[in-house]
Amino acid sequence: MLSKDTMYGSDRNGLIWGYRFTPGQAAESISAEAAIQLLSSTEALARHEFVWLHFSRSNTATETWLMEHLELPEAFFEAMHEESRSTRLEQEDDFLIAVLNDVLFAFSFDVSAVETTSICITPNLMVTTRLRPLRSIDRLRRLVRRGQQFSSPVELLARLLQNQSSVLVEILRQSTSRVDQIEDRLLANRITTSRSELSSLRRVLVKLQRLLAPEPSAFFRLLNRPPEWITKDDLQDLRESAEEIAAAVSDTQALVERVKLIQEELVALLNEQTGRTIYILTVVTVLALPINMVAGLFGMNVGGIPLASDRLGFWSIVIILLALTVILAYLAFGKRRD
Repeated sequence: MLSKDTMYGSDRNGLIWGYRFTPGQAAESISAEAAIQLLSSTEALARHEFVWLHFSRSNTATETWLMEHLELPEAFFEAMHEESRSTRLEQEDDFLIAVLNDVLFAFSFDVSAVETTSICITPNLMVTTRLRPLRSIDRLRRLVRRGQQFSSPVELLARLLQNQSSVLVEILRQSTSRVDQIEDRLLANRITTSRSELSSLRRVLVKLQRLLAPEPSAFFRLLNRPPEWITKDDLQDLRESAEEIAAAVSDTQALVERVKLIQEELVALLNEQTGRTIYILTVVTVLALPINMVAGLFGMNVGGIPLASDRLGFWSIVIILLALTVILAYLAFGKRRD
């Protein structure tokens, strides 16, 4: 028997939540055992009822239960164990298998805050699995709990894509606000407070763009040759959702380019600041050169030192040094102005 520590918010079968959808009615919560009975009922299938089962991959019982009670394709179980996070959507007989990327529920601007969702869809079933809580999936669940009606698993998938697009738009909005703040600090010459933040933000955006960019293409390929059981309305919903994702990915790319330009400007300003500092240090060194040379020569304490017996010798040397320093300063700063 599994302990509570190994279940990670799921039941003993690995199920986090399950819903039964009946046309014209709000979804009802359902257990794993009841879902199996429903899927084997011809009457329920005749009424076009379907089930959404959401499992936790952290629970070791999940894969065992799925293999024993559901006839799912091997490609779906392979997708659950893939280390690669590339987005894909493929058709396996009458099954639709998808691997989608999503951000964690408690998203922070961290490159590790992205996780995958494995999805398998049939005409009367949608199975989703995840390792950690994800934001788009949770939004879809909230819609279901509020009573929003769905007529098919494909419509659920289309809504999941729309939620994913909305989450990405929110991230872009937050990122744009942070970039605006960085630009304001840049105008105020607060360079050091912006470099690390910009680098972290760009890494996150580039990763999201790389992970989500293949998604619209994968869905558009499916739309060209869809399974026979997908209705025209569901295809239209998928097409609109894929277009929203494509637009969000395009906006992400534009923001990445903007961050890149700001980084280049920061580098140019830093190089200019470094060059100015080196120039000032060089000028100070050159201006101090006559004084250091004379101090070194007169400090040798040997015979024959000029002006040693002259009553005005000290002031003569001071005047000469001041004159040399003024000449060197004029040459240095005059050249700088030119």
